[in-house]
Amino acid sequence: MMRLNALFQSAVVASALALPSSAFALSCDEVMNMVTLNIPANIVVDTIRNAPTMAQSDVQCLSSRGAPAEVVEAASKKAAAANPVATTDRPAPTRDTSSSQEGSASAFDAAETIGDSLTFDDPTEEEEEVVDGEGRPPALEAAIQAYRSNKPASAAQDLFRLLRDGMYPKQQTTIEYYLAKSLFDLEMYHSSQHYFMQVVRKGPANPYFKYALPRLVTIAESVTGNDYELLRVVSKIPPEGYPRQAKNHLFYLMGRKLYTRGELTEAAENFAQVSAKSELYLRAKYYEGIINQQRGKLRSSVMAFREVISTNPEVSRRAGAIQEVEDLKDLAYINVARIYFGLERFDNADTYYSMVDRDSTYWPESLYERAWTNFWKADLNLALGLLLTVESPYFSSQEFIPEVTILRALTFFNYCEYPEVERLLVNFERDMRPMQEEVEAFLNTYKESRDLWDQAYDGYFSKEHNNSVLEKAMFARILRNRDLSSLVGHLDMMNAEIENINARPTQFRDGVGDELKRIIEADRLSYKKRAGAELLRELQRQNNILRDLLVQSEIIRFEVVDAQRTEYEFKAQNIDDLAAGQDRRIDFATSRDIIYWPFNGEFWRDELGYYRYTEHGSCQ
Repeated sequence: MMRLNALFQSAVVASALALPSSAFALSCDEVMNMVTLNIPANIVVDTIRNAPTMAQSDVQCLSSRGAPAEVVEAASKKAAAANPVATTDRPAPTRDTSSSQEGSASAFDAAETIGDSLTFDDPTEEEEEVVDGEGRPPALEAAIQAYRSNKPASAAQDLFRLLRDGMYPKQQTTIEYYLAKSLFDLEMYHSSQHYFMQVVRKGPANPYFKYALPRLVTIAESVTGNDYELLRVVSKIPPEGYPRQAKNHLFYLMGRKLYTRGELTEAAENFAQVSAKSELYLRAKYYEGIINQQRGKLRSSVMAFREVISTNPEVSRRAGAIQEVEDLKDLAYINVARIYFGLERFDNADTYYSMVDRDSTYWPESLYERAWTNFWKADLNLALGLLLTVESPYFSSQEFIPEVTILRALTFFNYCEYPEVERLLVNFERDMRPMQEEVEAFLNTYKESRDLWDQAYDGYFSKEHNNSVLEKAMFARILRNRDLSSLVGHLDMMNAEIENINARPTQFRDGVGDELKRIIEADRLSYKKRAGAELLRELQRQNNILRDLLVQSEIIRFEVVDAQRTEYEFKAQNIDDLAAGQDRRIDFATSRDIIYWPFNGEFWRDELGYYRYTEHGSCQ
């Protein structure tokens, strides 16, 4: 089998390093290997950009070892991105709480923490007497009694009038709290979230804080699936101020926030606080595995992922909870496989990739990465068979994995099937270049101005795309971004909530309903900006992938021309030897343990994942 020359081989290595998108930090040695092998600087820069993270020490190493200036600059930006900076914060909705007698939103946002550092236990009888209404004004007591009598619509109207008219400034938090509870019972979850947040803004010193915050967690976890508001406030709450019912969720959210800032040690400490009895435990453990992976603690990482795989928690009844656990386990299998792949223990990697269930959301992705593993094991026919499954009609509208074509081309290149390589890549560039150009044009329209991010959301999700060349599967891949999909779902929920309000009696619509619609419309712009920012970030990632793959395609095609020239020279010098071998027959015999069915172009579900080519190649 013909071997790749040094330049092309190093390009393949660069692609393989980029394979697990969240697996390994890029080191100085790996970058310098590419530089030493004369990999074009733009490919090295793209590899750095697509890497999960890079240490500042590696940047200094590259500079001292004489790496090209653009490579050092890209590494510096990647390392800097791991540090918390103000510009990485997403746009946040503004709240008008100027009428509050117990604290303002601006003061809340400016503070390092909320209120005083207090520890809360279960409420005492004295506290419950205060919360339940001892000494309350009669009008407020009547509104609360309406709520307790299972009349949330009447309660919401009465409580809103008290709030609007400023009847009882000292009881404003009580009014907001029960108004939020009433709206929750009416399934007006965004409006309920708004008023619970007004209570939480008062800080832990307020007696309602420890009751409102768990309810906010419930809305985010069980209703909207969107942690946007909680992520804004969690860093302002001291851990000793976490209400007992919300501790696990808040530790988990703080871990996520710190992780996105690149503060891995602190993030790991927060994830470690999540109880093993919590539904969030598997998620926290999964993050622990990712963090240890990025810190180079591979043994600890594998142990964390194996715990995710082996733990069978009690799952809540909320929609999607069971699927979420299954997805986490499959992702854990994939990440263990990626670790073994990085260690060049390809047999172990292949084993873990094969453990991903056939019905898994991530099965096609695992097949693609497993194909890479077998490419490096030199089992090229199995690699081609796995890729055939990924490209089957069963996944064509759901899975956008353009990298498959590049790997197929590399495999056929190793078989010296140069016409097939050329055919694959010409078609790939014909299909992918217009897509990359459309995505880049969209990004250039919106990404530089935060004021246009809501328009980016509308331009992508609300307008017709009759002239778009983007494949349906690419839209599906973009919506796998959990932050983006949860925001899209929340915006849809806002629309449903307005319909709910409009369906209420006139008295409700003209009173509290008008105010709720005003709140929703004010928040809609902020949520669209946030969703637009997530959309642009995900599109930028896809654009980088497509641009890098197109560069790889051009390199492979150049290598095809060079290899064909070498092959022609060889044939010209060995005409007699080649003629003598033309009558050689191929034996298609297989093991007695295998039933061999020739592929006739039809795909059957029970055959997916079991294809294997019988390619022998044309290498001389």
